[in-house]
Amino acid sequence: MKTYSLHDNFSHITNPVVTIGTFDGVHRGHQAIIKRLNELATETLGESVVVTFEPHPRQVLSPADHSIKLINTHQKKAERLKAAGVQHLIIIPFNREFAKTPWQEFMQNFIIQKLHAKLLVIGYDHKFGKDRKGNISNLNELGKHYGIRVEEVSERFEGDTGISSTRIRKALMRGDVCLANQLLGYEYSITGDIVRGNRIGHTLGFPTANLSLADEYKLIAANGVYASRVEWRGKKWLGMSNIGLRPTISDSKFTVEVNIFDFDRDIYDESLTVSFIKRIRDEVKFESLDALRHQLQLDEIQTRKILTNDYL
Repeated sequence: MKTYSLHDNFSHITNPVVTIGTFDGVHRGHQAIIKRLNELATETLGESVVVTFEPHPRQVLSPADHSIKLINTHQKKAERLKAAGVQHLIIIPFNREFAKTPWQEFMQNFIIQKLHAKLLVIGYDHKFGKDRKGNISNLNELGKHYGIRVEEVSERFEGDTGISSTRIRKALMRGDVCLANQLLGYEYSITGDIVRGNRIGHTLGFPTANLSLADEYKLIAANGVYASRVEWRGKKWLGMSNIGLRPTISDSKFTVEVNIFDFDRDIYDESLTVSFIKRIRDEVKFESLDALRHQLQLDEIQTRKILTNDYL
């Protein structure tokens, strides 16, 4: 996948088949759009193009709203789009000036005149442009005028409810990673560098790797203990993670930490990815470190059973 900015030259892209969106999560609904995008690119001997925005428009339009969190970092989103088969990714810097751009102007100046797209794929109920007036109805009218084919991909469902980034965020915020993973089509994860902690885990017999969270907008799942998978240097292990304040330990700060099973290596300052499979329990303040150690032993037994049997 090749990545571009707004002012790059796109003349070498053959018969661009284009979709537009923020694609936070690259969830199963987004994956259906990408699948159709790639199918049409193959049918028309063209190439698939995703046009997206950074930062997320809500971060620019509502800067005081610190509740806005992203399911994936921008880097991880790009990785997932590449894995889905996207051939070209165009990242448009989103700012307040760009937000004033009417949808017609964006379509005419960029999608049509610069990108020379003849086929546009749009997700269910997608809207863009100033006041979000760029919708399927308006796009169809514009397409007729310029000879552009516009195709809308229908909504995807899990149960009786549609799949959306909002639904996934809500699931993660209550710790329901099982549902979030079903909606995403992959395992929700956090990637970070390993930093030194207070080493209380070592004294309990459960040493942990503490993740440094560099992206303030990354959505962190609800506090609690989770059965997890861990990836380091391309290799995978099983483990159990804790998100939260570790209330049994005084003066604790918010942490994301993972105890990696059957692992004994010094990996400080290296990068680690933790995927969350199932939430085991809430964070609990224990009366003593011995009581905490006993609970961790029980947590490990339950976690190994969950991960070994892939039971969700």
